[in-house]
Amino acid sequence: MLIPFFRQIREQYGDPIALVHDMGRGILCAVKAVFKDVPDFICHFHFLRDIGKDLFEKEYATIRNRLKKHKIRPLLRQRVKAFEKIISDDPQAVYKLTAGISSGQLDEPSSSDEIIAMVAYTMIHWTFDTSEVDGYGFPFDCPHLIFYQRLRVLHDLVNTQLVSNNVLSGLWRPLTKIVEDQQLKKASLQMEKKVKVFKKLRMALSIAVPKNNKGLNDDGLEADIRSIEEEVKIFRREITSDKEFYRKDDYKKMIKQIDKYWDKLFADAITVNAPSGQITIQPQRTNNILERFFRDFKRGSRKKSGTISLNKTLKSMLADTPLVKNLDNPEYLEIILDGSNTLEDRFEKIDSRMVIERLKAEQKKYGKISPEMKKIIRRPDLPKRLALLLAV
Repeated sequence: MLIPFFRQIREQYGDPIALVHDMGRGILCAVKAVFKDVPDFICHFHFLRDIGKDLFEKEYATIRNRLKKHKIRPLLRQRVKAFEKIISDDPQAVYKLTAGISSGQLDEPSSSDEIIAMVAYTMIHWTFDTSEVDGYGFPFDCPHLIFYQRLRVLHDLVNTQLVSNNVLSGLWRPLTKIVEDQQLKKASLQMEKKVKVFKKLRMALSIAVPKNNKGLNDDGLEADIRSIEEEVKIFRREITSDKEFYRKDDYKKMIKQIDKYWDKLFADAITVNAPSGQITIQPQRTNNILERFFRDFKRGSRKKSGTISLNKTLKSMLADTPLVKNLDNPEYLEIILDGSNTLEDRFEKIDSRMVIERLKAEQKKYGKISPEMKKIIRRPDLPKRLALLLAV
């Protein structure tokens, strides 16, 4: 499929100065067949992504599936609602907790049901918080691993400080099951080691580095390609000289991939003839630039034509809903119309402001957390602070 397409591109536009692409078998074969004399490079971002997937996708799948089997997410959401009922009588609860975290002490006993419910409510939201991810997607971001790690911290806090309190009786047991799950524990320990190795390679390649938060907009740090190559050489030596790592097949496969694509990862700059004379060009390190172009192009197209396929899906879904089917029932329709002749007339009588206000009220009631709470749960020292607070 790609070979005829690339030939057409070549006929229309000629040979490109260079090529940057991922390691897909189809594109590698097509490039070799059509552009065999053109400088060819591997996208550093896609190279890293494939390395990471091969390295710890198995462990990550285990963590994801075991967490799903325990049904811990819906259970925690239920507990949040229960804690909300306890603390709803005190509108100043968040501010009291904020002041307590800052000062190291509370104005009321830390053993009170309201305070314990507030702490548990805060810690559950902290467990769900995803602000730690960088926006690159898996394997750069591993939200299920982070969630499991935070569940362990939550369990430790509950186990050491709050286990005897009735408010938390429905929280301690499921968290203990998570902590005692040997498959989860083993997969987590293995993956944590591999993630550390993977982060070193990210830093060596100077692209998709942790805490950069650029996602597909990351073109890589401005670094000389030879300096990057030297850093990857150092990384490779560390892995191959460490018997604990290199005797494992996963790491051998990673090194094999690095060696296989070395020339395409660290090729020399290209000299081209321009009207002003010869110039040297260092090709782009990632083809995410092209992906961003097509993404923007797609958005522009949607503004003009809309998401036609999505519209069709929604229409077919709507036609099958019980609400629409019930309109065929004369008695049901009479109740809905409430004296109006048509549905249009009935909807005209509905106060849109009232609907908006009710929706806002429901959003506040379920799932929404205040800006003050967001600030609290994003504190890097939150678990430690809360543990000290409850120990006073």
